[in-house]
Amino acid sequence: MHPHDLVRDHTIYACVMGSRAFGLATGSSDTDRRGVYLAPTPLFWHFDKPPTHVDGPADEQFSWELERFCELALRANPNILECLHSPLVEKLTPTGEELLALRGAFLSRRAHETFARYAAGQHRKLEADVRVHGAPRWKHAMHLLRLLTSSRDLLRTGALRIDVGEERDALLAVKRGEVSWAEVDRRMTRLAEEADAAADRSPLPPEPDRPRIEDFLFRTRRASARA
Repeated sequence: MHPHDLVRDHTIYACVMGSRAFGLATGSSDTDRRGVYLAPTPLFWHFDKPPTHVDGPADEQFSWELERFCELALRANPNILECLHSPLVEKLTPTGEELLALRGAFLSRRAHETFARYAAGQHRKLEADVRVHGAPRWKHAMHLLRLLTSSRDLLRTGALRIDVGEERDALLAVKRGEVSWAEVDRRMTRLAEEADAAADRSPLPPEPDRPRIEDFLFRTRRASARA
């Protein structure tokens, strides 16, 4: 089976991510599509296993096989967790509905470390841009501020919200380069410190609910084998 056929015929959940999901879209924004497909169980009985992810078939489209997606979500991968919370759902099968019903089972205090580590890597890239070019890539700076805000609020409330809401205008001003790098850097530092302060008293559990996720995956694989 061609990888693109897995996406076309076996997607259980598809959504729009990026600026459109974050509430930061402008007239020039791309439409980034992400999805989860369930490879039929018999494909795993061959030496050549189905792919863990597929790029395409459309432009700006990327999908994960369900097991790989769950593995990454259990590790609190920021991009994967946010994918589960997109307000722009384009396809949802009954299996996809069950996956979304488990969103809370993936959330834990692990998110503090993974979000912080990802943010630190992005911040280093921005600092390198400033050293070389005198300014950061402002679009990337905007998205890092959004991520840091989302991380802080997740740790404070136990809920992951990706739409920026009332922060839209302030963030788009950063994207347009209307805020100094020094001020943007101060905001990033403050948000990271606020996330650190929220981590110890977060309502999130210490670990994700791995048994619930594993049970879901087992039942889904078994049902596919019997189909």
